Amino acid sequence: MLKWIMGMCAAVMIAAAHAAIKEEPVTYSDGTTTMKGFVVYDDGSTAKRPGLVVVPEWWGITPNTHREARDLAKQGYTAFIADMFGDAKSTDDAKEAGALSGSVMKNPAVMEARFEAARKTLAGQPSVDPARIGAVGFCFGGAVVLNMARVDHDLAGVAAFHPSGLDPVVPRATPGSIKAKLLVMNGADDPFNKADAIERFKQEMSAAHVDMRYISYPGAVHAFTNPDATAAGKKFNLPLAYNERADKESKAEASKFLASVLKK
Repeated sequence: MLKWIMGMCAAVMIAAAHAAIKEEPVTYSDGTTTMKGFVVYDDGSTAKRPGLVVVPEWWGITPNTHREARDLAKQGYTAFIADMFGDAKSTDDAKEAGALSGSVMKNPAVMEARFEAARKTLAGQPSVDPARIGAVGFCFGGAVVLNMARVDHDLAGVAAFHPSGLDPVVPRATPGSIKAKLLVMNGADDPFNKADAIERFKQEMSAAHVDMRYISYPGAVHAFTNPDATAAGKKFNLPLAYNERADKESKAEASKFLASVLKK
């Protein structure tokens, strides 16, 4: 019996040693545009699991985006980092980031097509249960996922961290138009979302009978979950700053929220 127990322990230890968070590049397309995203998952399990489309900040796919996706994979999701600009474009220049994100925000058809291409690619991954798909977005990505919740009925839940805007660029929500449950986490001192815009958003969601929770974090400004935000804010004279407390609290809220809608 002792040998059997020791053998089982050794097998478990070997399996644990081989289990790891995997990141694999995925080339897909939106019409004639080549998109280059990443699928991120824990290969220690062969079970199908919920999938999350992860939409990055306006900088594009950065090391921080990969960190966020890995954290979600550790929680039992398959995360798919969406390429919203095509050919995995990214930048560390604020002016160029504004141009890249503006090219999507000003063209809702492009936004929807690129998001849908990412969602379908995620749903087709072997590790994903296609009936359980959600989305997570940061800054520009937060605005994207809120807009996509208004038009994409295949999303079960959407978590938006410090979205760069709350007013829709797609048709406003109406009763029954949003199927997803929403969690919006914003810095109370974020100048990108002014009080009147926040109120309009809340009224829109209330009138449409959307299951939505809005959390405001005192003292936090834009991009409060990104450890690189403070340096970028200083470099470009923008109201960006990391806030450790708000980061931890919002991630804990998102973890509970996503589990409640995707792990039933």
